[in-house]
Amino acid sequence: MADGGPNWEGLLKWSLAHSDGTRPNRNLSEEERKWFMEAMQSQSIDVVKRMKEISLVMQTPEDVLEAQGVTPADIEDLLDELQEHVESIDMANDLHSVGGLVPLLGYLKNSHANIRAKAAEVVTTIVQNNPKSQQLVMEANGLEYLFTNLASDPDVTVRTKALGAISSLIRHNKPGITAFRLANGYAALRDALASDNVRFQRKALNLIQLLLHENSSDCNVVTELGFPRIMLHLASSEDLEVREAALRGLLVLAQDKTDGANSRLADEDEKLKQLLQERIKGISSMSPEDLGASKEERQLVDSLWNACYNEPSSLREKGLLVLPGEDGPPPDVASKLFEPRLRAFSPNPADTKPATETKEAPPLLLGLGPPSEAANAQGSSGDRDDTNGSSHSN
Repeated sequence: MADGGPNWEGLLKWSLAHSDGTRPNRNLSEEERKWFMEAMQSQSIDVVKRMKEISLVMQTPEDVLEAQGVTPADIEDLLDELQEHVESIDMANDLHSVGGLVPLLGYLKNSHANIRAKAAEVVTTIVQNNPKSQQLVMEANGLEYLFTNLASDPDVTVRTKALGAISSLIRHNKPGITAFRLANGYAALRDALASDNVRFQRKALNLIQLLLHENSSDCNVVTELGFPRIMLHLASSEDLEVREAALRGLLVLAQDKTDGANSRLADEDEKLKQLLQERIKGISSMSPEDLGASKEERQLVDSLWNACYNEPSSLREKGLLVLPGEDGPPPDVASKLFEPRLRAFSPNPADTKPATETKEAPPLLLGLGPPSEAANAQGSSGDRDDTNGSSHSN
């Protein structure tokens, strides 16, 4: 092996030489078998064992880790690795049994913003499309920790990551939705929409739409809390995704007939018409390239106009609703955005994943014994306080 790593080129040549179909299969010699197994095992790890090791680190008090020279950046790296492991539903569900779920949730209260944000990312991965882990996180008060970060964390990245985790946690989870509503969740979402962070705005708008889809009676709640006016403002955002999400929310409210309501947007009728006229004007002046990218926005504007004024918008007359070569179905405002990014194509949650995987050798984990004087000196000089938000996007 060169440079301390496996000889992958030699392994490839050996594999091709023994499987090219030009010669009959033969039994491996003991020496060949040993060489092959060493080459493969050098890059393989026992995932469950590794998750236990990471869990032990997460259970270790912060001052002990600092004394042994473990920095916040090291913890972020471990959380990155843990997130890779728990992309498997089986591994996600095993995290609790190996003692890692509770300390992971504890990291949501860590003094370092990057760690709080990264911990929320890992929680998002664990609970996506995973009812068992959703229940385990709920039982461990995970929603409470996430909601605290959403509502009051000083770092906008932490708040955004917490919102993403909440969205995944309460999706198709009626107890979670109920708990979020009782915690005054809509007020927290209203504050998120008032942020100037477009990613935060997008996630809030998408969660609002999910909640309204799950419980149409909440349309009255969001109307009373002033969401229509905020959505009207965001529908003029420079960010296309924010505009589309705001228009979807407005369309849900416009189409809601719960309690015999004529229109949830009646009080904003004049501003709504002005907004739609401005969007039609803006769409009419778009370049062909921008028109192609704004297909959903065009359909949403037309659908919203039709829902509020019982007539097609002028986009149809101008031939801008459906461009040549496009299909023109109405947008799916009920569920389009809520397929989880991970596991979306998993055939069955019961499918298993091998307990080993190939990757670079894991970093050495320091023992939990009493710190030496040298370790104490290293810990005091190596600690890094990084509070500028997670460098990863979700």
